[in-house]
Amino acid sequence: MTKFPKGILLFVFLSFSLYGQSIVPESYGFRHLQMNYKGDTVDILVKSLKGDGEKKKPLFFFCQGSLPIPLMITYDENGRQGIYSVFPFNPDSLSKDYHLAIISKPYVPLIVKRKLLNSDLTYNDSTGRYVQRNLLDYYVERDKAVIKFLFKQNWISKDSLVAAGHSEGSAIAAKLALTDKRVTALIYSGGSAMGRIMTIIGRNRAIETDSTREAEKDIEKWERIVADPENMNGDNGDTYKVTYQFSIPPFQYLEKLKIPVFVTYGSKDANAPFNDYLRVEMIRQKRKNFTFKAYIGTEHNFFPLNKDGTVNYDIFNWDNVAGDWHKWLRKH
Repeated sequence: MTKFPKGILLFVFLSFSLYGQSIVPESYGFRHLQMNYKGDTVDILVKSLKGDGEKKKPLFFFCQGSLPIPLMITYDENGRQGIYSVFPFNPDSLSKDYHLAIISKPYVPLIVKRKLLNSDLTYNDSTGRYVQRNLLDYYVERDKAVIKFLFKQNWISKDSLVAAGHSEGSAIAAKLALTDKRVTALIYSGGSAMGRIMTIIGRNRAIETDSTREAEKDIEKWERIVADPENMNGDNGDTYKVTYQFSIPPFQYLEKLKIPVFVTYGSKDANAPFNDYLRVEMIRQKRKNFTFKAYIGTEHNFFPLNKDGTVNYDIFNWDNVAGDWHKWLRKH
């Protein structure tokens, strides 16, 4: 098997394979839909239980995490062709009750060969159009338009709608749930309830020294971002605008929700203290629509940590997490 950086082994564990077949979504059990949003082509992949493609079921709408990563990444090794997992979890259990949808990143091709991507599986958009659209508000408004499009399909039930997201996708799902009344349940996974900048500062507080002052530099940069929050210059990475939008604490969206909310996170994730705070505050407010589950000893993608603090990639917990989502949804 080809060696990949440990941070992306998640994709390898869930790979599928076919021999001698063309790489198209339908070959892997996905329905591929396209729509236009403000001049941008949006690729939508829908996963349904085999044989249930035309059966009317509610929608489970999954918001991708960060980075311009294609939905379908292909490999070809010694004639063995396949793709890495589209979802970070096996969607089969959820597909018993839902049609699962996931949306492409703007101006990132739906299908890309592994060898054409960076080591972290990201796609280089030389046009700069991805960077200009990589914003919380863009994703939320685009996703509303996609949901409207999907609700027109005769195999989608309008009785309920689950918005779910992990990492950056959790902030998108949270704001989507607040601003779109069609959402009837929210799964908020691995997010930072206090926003992106607090996670950045928290990570660097843990490793900085008096000479490096990394977190202090983060705060100084945040002051510059707040002074110029519409700045869309992406020459040095994330634009000020995207950092500003994703640093607005999702807590502000979450505490206004009356629908059922399930918050899942690893207890060793850098975001864990902020989700613990959300949990404590919802208890104080006696909010009964929130359910929390911390996966003890696991990191951002629910892999456990070894005693020396390294990540144990041999134990894959994502399917257990998705199973817990399914159980919770059946109760709510």
